[in-house]
Amino acid sequence: PADLRGRAPSLALDPSAQQTPSKRGPRTPGLRRTQPGLSKSCGGAFRSPRPSPKSGQAAGANEDSVHLDIQKLKEKRDVLDKELSQLISEGYSVDELDDHISQLHEYNDIKDVGQMLLGKLAVIRGVTTKELYPEFGLDMND
Repeated sequence: PADLRGRAPSLALDPSAQQTPSKRGPRTPGLRRTQPGLSKSCGGAFRSPRPSPKSGQAAGANEDSVHLDIQKLKEKRDVLDKELSQLISEGYSVDELDDHISQLHEYNDIKDVGQMLLGKLAVIRGVTTKELYPEFGLDMND
């Protein structure tokens, strides 16, 4: 026999089973939602993921580190500027690069659709997508 909610009598003995289920979906036995509001871990002060300088570390050492980081970034910028200049001197243009990137995005979108269709066909036939590649003249590297 079942109670009014269609549950077995053994479940009716569980006080949590007598609570009305959430309107968001079915209740998962053994899992309870936390009370609304901030949890204990969110109630504290903000902690930065960056480590703070040690009490024995001088402020000057931290400043030196910042200057070193800036110098490395400037060097990296100079290398990238040289590469860009070289590409421009070889005849490449930014517009051409943008067009090429756009075409690659379109190719990848079309390839994704093709893979999805192959996957659905493989499920219907009960085979792997790999087995369908020869039938459609596809190389595994495609």
